[in-house]
Amino acid sequence: MQGSVYKGITAPRYLCIRQAGNFIPYTGGLMALGCKYGTHRVIEPVGALPQTAQKLNNDMSTIWDNEILLDVIALNIDSASFTQIEEEAHGDVDKIAAKIMEIVSTRGKQQNPVTGSGGMFIGKVAKIGSALQNRDLKVGDKIASLVSLSLTPLKINKILKVMPEVDRVLIDGQAILFESGIYAKLPDDMDEGLALAALDVAGAPAQTAKLVKPGDKVLILGAGGKSGMLCCYEAMKRVGPTGRVIANIHSERSRKALEDMHLAHDIVVADATKPLDVLNATLKATGGKEVDVVINCVNIQGTEMASILPVRDDGIVYFFSMATSFTRAALGAEGIGKDCLMIIGNGYTKDHAEITLWELRENPKLRKYFEEQYVK
Repeated sequence: MQGSVYKGITAPRYLCIRQAGNFIPYTGGLMALGCKYGTHRVIEPVGALPQTAQKLNNDMSTIWDNEILLDVIALNIDSASFTQIEEEAHGDVDKIAAKIMEIVSTRGKQQNPVTGSGGMFIGKVAKIGSALQNRDLKVGDKIASLVSLSLTPLKINKILKVMPEVDRVLIDGQAILFESGIYAKLPDDMDEGLALAALDVAGAPAQTAKLVKPGDKVLILGAGGKSGMLCCYEAMKRVGPTGRVIANIHSERSRKALEDMHLAHDIVVADATKPLDVLNATLKATGGKEVDVVINCVNIQGTEMASILPVRDDGIVYFFSMATSFTRAALGAEGIGKDCLMIIGNGYTKDHAEITLWELRENPKLRKYFEEQYVK
């Protein structure tokens, strides 16, 4: 029987062990397999999945046979998380580094205790568990994780550089990908910094591709950021000649880039924390008509109602932003009698990495902008 030893009992291959400290790898010829979802790395609370756990086991000296060990090169911290840490540190990069070290040493993962979000990493494959040898992967391959740092066991030996302008942290450290963890090999035709910047927000443009239909009127909140620009580009492709894309930006600073790349039909400047301002600016752009789809890419709190007010009844609101309060969104929609479909910003959808990287390949202007902004 192929299995794992748990307190002296041979367990099935995919038994999800409840507590990391009670799972003892066995070396007598049987495979030491943890739970495919990583619960064998959860220290507390017992029974939690890694994402909701308070603390993970980040001991990298031994890996389970269905884990992949990686030497981490860089962390791309989730935008909402980095913004919160940067504000708390008053922009001091040493304090930002210290806060990240504190979070990881306390929790065994990079999960911001305020926002709850994480980010992603790029790294080199250091070891592949024996149960995963059939993967199209080898030691030395560079990959980007496509699962959140909020559920990824992480150990940081040293922070080498903090890059606030791109929400990136260069480190000497190691991370674990579980059997269920998704990843993308870094492409050969673009700089790893460029690929990392795009893959960090891959869920947003890929979900846009699924949600937007020909003829739709689409409002993108936070259109001046990297996820917003990618969503604008994808929406412009999907709406066709009869649709309309409205890009909301916080200030005039982003207007020229959006115009030069033809990423929207209309650009409106309005503070997304002021819902009536966003509503009025949107209605002005659409001739008084509510939109079919709203995509929220804003990285600060308090933008839920700016997303809900402009959408028509039976329309769609997609909250990609990790700063979203779904309580405020649900109660806010109820409070104004808005019957719309609100979608939690799942960072994963099928083929999201391929869709996002292809956008950069097929749009030279967008790629050039990303290279100038995010390749450091």
